[in-house]
Order: sequence, then structure tokens, then C-alpha cells
Amino acid sequence: MEQHNDQRTEELGPLLKRLRGDTSLRDVRGMTGISNSYLSQIERGDRRPGPSVLKRLASLYGVDVQDLLRRAGYLDDPEDVTPRDDEPQEVERAYQYVLADPKFRVGTRPSGPLSLEAKRFIVEMYERFTGKRLLE
Repeated sequence: MEQHNDQRTEELGPLLKRLRGDTSLRDVRGMTGISNSYLSQIERGDRRPGPSVLKRLASLYGVDVQDLLRRAGYLDDPEDVTPRDDEPQEVERAYQYVLADPKFRVGTRPSGPLSLEAKRFIVEMYERFTGKRLLE
């Protein structure tokens, strides 16, 4: 488990604690399967949760998973990104590259049309886990 203590992670922890409110860590564990100690470390900013953990917490707390992913440093902040004319083509090209990767063929694959943001998210996660840079 990788430890991080950057500003985004520190902002994420207090937010998750506030969203939890009066719900006990034990109750959150029961609803998400995430251990009490790990949840506590995340809320203190001692740990950076992975995307799957953030997805479960976002679902439980009824918040936007992309906001949590941004705060955890998995996605670029939208204000920091200047849109380009060729962006949809670049994202589509990178998304098709990810789909063609034989290692990606394991597990569930997207079915049906996806938004540009969803394709970008998939590509960004692929980049994080493979170390390959597909988007500028």
C-alpha cells in the first residue's frame, strides 16, 4: 500500500469524514467492505485510496465519484485543463488503444456508447497502471 501526503489527499480525508457524519466506521465497513483501520487512515490523510474504494464510498455517500478521484489525484482538475479541438479524436484513439490491449481484455468490458469523460477516465486509469502515456 502506497502512502501519500499531498494536498489533494489531505483534502480528501476530511471531506470523507464529513460525508460519513454520524455513521460509525464499523457501519461503513459493513456497507462497503472497507476495513475500519483503512477508512480511518484515509480520513486522516495517511493513505491514498484506490479508485475502487473511492467508487464504493461515492456510491454510499451519494457524491460524484469523479470529484473524489480528482481529489485523490487520479484525474486532472477541470480548471487546469484547456480543451483542444483535437481532444475528442485523441481520447477516442487512446480509448481504442486500451480496448485493443490483450491485457485489458480480462474482466468486464464496457458495452454501449460511453461519454468522452468516461473514455478519458478509462484511458487515464490505464495510463496510471501501465505507466504508458497515451494522452498529451
